[in-house]
Amino acid sequence: MATLLQPDVSLSAAAAIRVAAIAGKQAKPAILRLSVEGGGCSGFQYRFGMADTVEPDDIVAETDGVKLVVDPISLDLVRGAQVDFIDNLGGAHFAVTNPNAASGCGCGTSFSV
Repeated sequence: MATLLQPDVSLSAAAAIRVAAIAGKQAKPAILRLSVEGGGCSGFQYRFGMADTVEPDDIVAETDGVKLVVDPISLDLVRGAQVDFIDNLGGAHFAVTNPNAASGCGCGTSFSV
């Protein structure tokens, strides 16, 4: 496990609050896993899920005691990104601001590089 002082990815305070709330309701550790898979309308898509543990090769970013973990393969596609939690009239969801994305879809869940 690598914990970064200046992380390659980051978790906003709003996202950390939301992950902590979900973890509390599910009686799980406050660990959000971000991964990237092939697919979606733009080529790659983001996947979020609560994790039970941090894997030995995960990259870890921490905000207010909440961990964001990313596997090394996904990190190549999201390096420098921030995960935020958006709650507005359009709905509530985790959103990724990814400087590596050349384009994305309208809903923000997929991207291309």
